[in-house]
Amino acid sequence: MSHPDTTSKDAVFQWRGIPQPGQLLPLGLQHVVAAVVGVITPAILVADTCGLSSADKTLMIQVSLILTALATLLQLFPIFHRIGSGLPVIMGISFAYIPTLQAIGGEFGLPTILGAEIVGGIVAIVFGVLVKWIRPLFPPLVTGTVIFTIGLSLYPTAVKYMAGGAGSEWFGSAKSWAVALITLAVVVFLNHFTKGITKLASILIGILAGYVIAYFLGIVDLSGVGSAAWVALPRPMPFDIQFVPAACVSLGIVYVVNAVQTIGDLSSTTMGGMDRMPTDKELSGGIVGQGVMSILGAFFGGLPAATYSQNVGIVTVNKVINRAVFALAALIMLVAGFIPKFASVLSTIPQCVVGGATISVFATITMTGIRMITEGGFTPRKSSVVGLSVALGVGITQVSGCLAGEGFPAWVNTVFGSSSVVVAALMAILLNLILPQVVESVVALVSNMSTYISNLNTFVQGLIDQYHLEVIPSTRRCSCRGCTWRCRSTCTPCRRSW
Repeated sequence: MSHPDTTSKDAVFQWRGIPQPGQLLPLGLQHVVAAVVGVITPAILVADTCGLSSADKTLMIQVSLILTALATLLQLFPIFHRIGSGLPVIMGISFAYIPTLQAIGGEFGLPTILGAEIVGGIVAIVFGVLVKWIRPLFPPLVTGTVIFTIGLSLYPTAVKYMAGGAGSEWFGSAKSWAVALITLAVVVFLNHFTKGITKLASILIGILAGYVIAYFLGIVDLSGVGSAAWVALPRPMPFDIQFVPAACVSLGIVYVVNAVQTIGDLSSTTMGGMDRMPTDKELSGGIVGQGVMSILGAFFGGLPAATYSQNVGIVTVNKVINRAVFALAALIMLVAGFIPKFASVLSTIPQCVVGGATISVFATITMTGIRMITEGGFTPRKSSVVGLSVALGVGITQVSGCLAGEGFPAWVNTVFGSSSVVVAALMAILLNLILPQVVESVVALVSNMSTYISNLNTFVQGLIDQYHLEVIPSTRRCSCRGCTWRCRSTCTPCRRSW
């Protein structure tokens, strides 16, 4: 039995083994750079929505870093071979939940978000256990529609931040827009005109550039950094936890949709890095681990976790699947999470900088949804499913109070009127099940008829040649003497051959 080479430079392309230090450090840092913006930004957005203090925002960023590290380690080293996928992925705080979290936080506050997270984590665990049977309800058409809606619903947040953040003294000012647009320009330039680490870290470098410009324009407030501790452990239950049924239902639906996206990320990882599809056990473990970390995170003031598609992209490009590389990236973020001073500095990033950097991320999310929808062509049925789902999802949330009138219980507006993602997800699932696929099947049959006939002729001719079959000519009607005989090769009355 051959054993994998654990000492050579090829170790990075194997799941087990220890790569050379010269390989390990840059490859691990690469994943940290790709993930760090996605880790801290959701915490900043939700903290601002809930009106948290600077100290509480720092705590949320700190917990986000720690949870991302622990969630990644859980995926790399599964517990009982059931909790965790055992695959090379980075899992951490996700943008996908933000629209619903902001809707819940704006109406009920952070304690309700944390309570809904616990319920959502339980939903994710159940989904993971039953993934083999539930998965058919979420084809790429449904998942793509939801992801597309998530991207659309995040645009107002990005623009609000680019303008300086609602309620800030810099909202709508030329300074805010100048910083935001410069940040965006740096991100776009590095992403499209550079290669290697600068392309990979385009968002991070854009944030640094925007931060420097904002500092010299007097937008950065560093007053809270001095009071932050250098080293501190997160404390359990830093915030209250409340359970509002409507909020739990709303976020639970998003957890299901995100679990489907996790399936896609895990599949992309194994296909791109291992040349195989993930097993049902790996998919189940990955989603169950996601749910467990979401429940744990809620008790420490953290936000929901999910796989990072940007890090999946790195795996598909460089084929590096060694778990030591991903473990190093997790450990770097874990150490950073224990340093509140570092988290406090991150909390001072102006909103205009965050908006300028993340609008490109939100655009990427939207285009990911479109790519999934158009996979295999765009048909009238897909148009109906996507169009109606997005129209109702986005339209309802744009009209405040449209579900809060007489005859509607309060929970209806909370569940369906505050988050476009929830409505779009439910509509996409229902329409995908209800709308028949007969029309599409008939169109496909007609358009490919010539191919089918050609293949049939080839098949029949093959049978004739293989078994030496005699082809009997079709019967004909002889015209001699007004004959009405149906003959094969010879007219029976006149003995005339054809």
